[in-house]
Amino acid sequence: MSGMTIALIGFAGMLGLIALRMPVGLALFVTGSLGYIHYTGLSVFMSYLKTTPYFLFSNYTLSVIPLFILMGAFAERSGLSQDLFRAANALVGHRRGGMAMGVIGASSAFGAICGSSVATTATFGRAALPELLRYRYAPSLATGTIAVGGTLGILIPPSVILVVYAISTEQNIVKLFQAALLPGLLATLFYILTIAIVVRRNPDLAPPHERVTSAERRRALIAVWPVMVVAVLVVGGIYGGVFTPTEGAAVGSAAMLAISLLRRSLSFADFKTSLLQTAETTALIFLILLGAEVFNAFLAFTQLPTDAATAIAGLGYPPYAVLAILLAAYIVLGAVMDELAMILLTLPVFFPIVSALDFGLLPDETAIWFGILVLIVVGIGLTAPPIGLNVFVISAIARTVPITQTYRGVLPFLAADIVRLLLCVAFPGLSLLLVRLLS
Repeated sequence: MSGMTIALIGFAGMLGLIALRMPVGLALFVTGSLGYIHYTGLSVFMSYLKTTPYFLFSNYTLSVIPLFILMGAFAERSGLSQDLFRAANALVGHRRGGMAMGVIGASSAFGAICGSSVATTATFGRAALPELLRYRYAPSLATGTIAVGGTLGILIPPSVILVVYAISTEQNIVKLFQAALLPGLLATLFYILTIAIVVRRNPDLAPPHERVTSAERRRALIAVWPVMVVAVLVVGGIYGGVFTPTEGAAVGSAAMLAISLLRRSLSFADFKTSLLQTAETTALIFLILLGAEVFNAFLAFTQLPTDAATAIAGLGYPPYAVLAILLAAYIVLGAVMDELAMILLTLPVFFPIVSALDFGLLPDETAIWFGILVLIVVGIGLTAPPIGLNVFVISAIARTVPITQTYRGVLPFLAADIVRLLLCVAFPGLSLLLVRLLS
């Protein structure tokens, strides 16, 4: 049996276990372990397990993940996320569709202190959805906006996905954060424009409401200054080289905790809940990391990454045609797979292919640019049917809204995402501008 056949059987088995509701990380680990044992035997595999998990998890850079998650947990439990929504709503909520635009703006700001798409979606599902429905926004627009707003949690730096990409491809995390900022802000702008176009075509989707008073607006804006200070402190400090991403995450977590305690908005029970949420989310991510590491070791034995890279290079397609094929594959996989597992599984195959292509960029620039493109298509996969993890998260909160309505609500945003993806593919400078300016 050829290595390619064994690899395909492994992929099919892994997807089958996921379909049977086995956790993604465990499905990767089980399938990869069986494949590894097939090639080397049980004793060699046990020796492999004695060292690999230690060297994988003792990586200092990985500590940035729980710290960023903890910072977002403190912000959520202390009510700062709700303050962000109120401030954004005070500024533009009186306009038709303004409250939905406020969700996008608040999600963008929250993304600068969170780094998790699911956490952002769940946070604003609880903070904003009741208000949107109370002001008679169409359920499809309300839930669709929150689902796509959640993707800003990974598009606006810091981003857990970018940290994993940087570690997997041995790239500079700071440069990836720099590269992600403009495309992330572009996503915010495109989502707001999409809302404006949708409600202009169908005004019944978002009735306007009264403008808040100047005093109320000032109070709402004053309430969010702590979040903005922490965001500027963390992102600015990282971009300016004052501290590393890990140090920035630690500073941000400590600052968010201090602000929450000074505001007296974080009880001891909320503090414990934040720690527990961080531990659970980190454990889930690390299990996926370990499972992907074992599964990719199995794929290395099958020679699939090398054979695939050689086969695609031998087709003689232009570099952008190959890139289009890879991005299309990401969109398809992202619609049916966990985004973190998808990236960890595909990078050993896709990254060598992209690295070998000539886009007129330096090798490091190609790696950074491709990372941003991957981030964009991961965001698309988080809301695209048939799975769309963010859609399922908001559907679990909005139990009275059929999931088909939510998918209908995200479709205009998906069109905007495709346009943004094409722009970033056609103009790499959108992703590399800050990297070049700050180098």
